Amino acid sequence: MSSDDVEDADETGAATPGVREAVLRDLGRGVGGALIFTLPMLMTMEMWWLGIYIDRFRLGLLLILGLPLLTVLSRHSGFEKTIQWRDDFRDALIAYGIGVVSSALVLMIFGLLQPGMPIDEAIGKVAIQSLPAGIGALLARSQLGGQQAKPDSSSQEKSYLSELFLMCIGALFLGLNVAPTEEMILISYKMTKWHALILILASLVLMHGFVYAVEFKGGVPSSPYDPWWRTFLRFTIVGYALAAAVSIYVLWTFGRTDGTSVTQSLMSVVVLGFPAAIGAAAARLIL
Repeated sequence: MSSDDVEDADETGAATPGVREAVLRDLGRGVGGALIFTLPMLMTMEMWWLGIYIDRFRLGLLLILGLPLLTVLSRHSGFEKTIQWRDDFRDALIAYGIGVVSSALVLMIFGLLQPGMPIDEAIGKVAIQSLPAGIGALLARSQLGGQQAKPDSSSQEKSYLSELFLMCIGALFLGLNVAPTEEMILISYKMTKWHALILILASLVLMHGFVYAVEFKGGVPSSPYDPWWRTFLRFTIVGYALAAAVSIYVLWTFGRTDGTSVTQSLMSVVVLGFPAAIGAAAARLIL
């Protein structure tokens, strides 16, 4: 509960109409964010099948790792302004809950969850959607509520780490959208090593250009006191490395690296790294 809402509570601690309206508003924003961010995945056939066949250990690991990720994201852009980490942990659980409920309802409307379906299949279909839906639910505050995500400290080092974290969020979100598709694997098979090299260079140029060169809203203006190569190394190169690491993890989670050669797996990482890098750059602009 934010400080503004506390004033609306009576001395007994009971929720007043103002508090209830704020809670319902935040929950509504969360549902809206979950749907906006996850409808492409909810309407992707490969995600339905992955929910059935994905290795349960890898799915469980994704969900477990998602909880601290959502907790830290709540510190940047949660349902409300928080002071203590337990409040962010609570908001992360709420976001997960919104993700599960909204995903289950949409899949039911689509006829993908039906009575008599094996419980393991139903849980898998919903669980695989819950993390991206939870991310969307938390980001709804900054994107739909007119508030920008902010680091929890003014320290320059922590601000840098916050930027890296937000890039990971952007890379993870777009990576989860693209990794399940067959087209991504097909592209990696058709590409040569020269295509891969060009795609890596294009990813780096676009990442750096989006944030520093083309003056998008939220971009960072270049400074004459800070040489371009320094920001290129600190943010663009490091950001692409993070996008590649996220791509490796997502591909492994979805079983895209199983039974493939190291070379072919690296090609898949380069292909997925392209949208992941764009997502990382976009996160710095938007969040």
